[in-house]
Amino acid sequence: MKILVLHGPNLNLFGRREPHIYGHTTLAQINERLQKLAAELGVTLDILQSNHEGALIDFLHENIDVAQGALVNPAGLTQHGVPLHDAIKAMPFPTLEVHMSNIAAREAWRAHSIISPAVKATIQGLGPISYLAALRALVETLRESEAAA
Repeated sequence: MKILVLHGPNLNLFGRREPHIYGHTTLAQINERLQKLAAELGVTLDILQSNHEGALIDFLHENIDVAQGALVNPAGLTQHGVPLHDAIKAMPFPTLEVHMSNIAAREAWRAHSIISPAVKATIQGLGPISYLAALRALVETLRESEAAA
């Protein structure tokens, strides 16, 4: 089972950017924890971080026929990423939206996600654990749907 992990703009600065909101865990550390959990769950991850919406969309398109699911932290594209929203909706597999912070508890303009209507669910507000919880939830969802088929 192949799962995509997409990290949006500025997430390469985790650990340095606003640590009072995002903590001190780096993106590399998050990816390491995800890879470790993926190995425990018996799945493979293909991970991309990009500061460019088009690169994230291309990554989804390139994996449309080989991935079974995706996790996406759209970061700054959360509120304005119409093309990313459309690309997620076009995928034949479930996608979960992930945020380290609780976007509803931050500035009012962050509370609305244009991505949320395109995904199966959103996990947020747990710091780096949001990613791990999302991976567990996605894999369990996929396995349940396989068993029901």
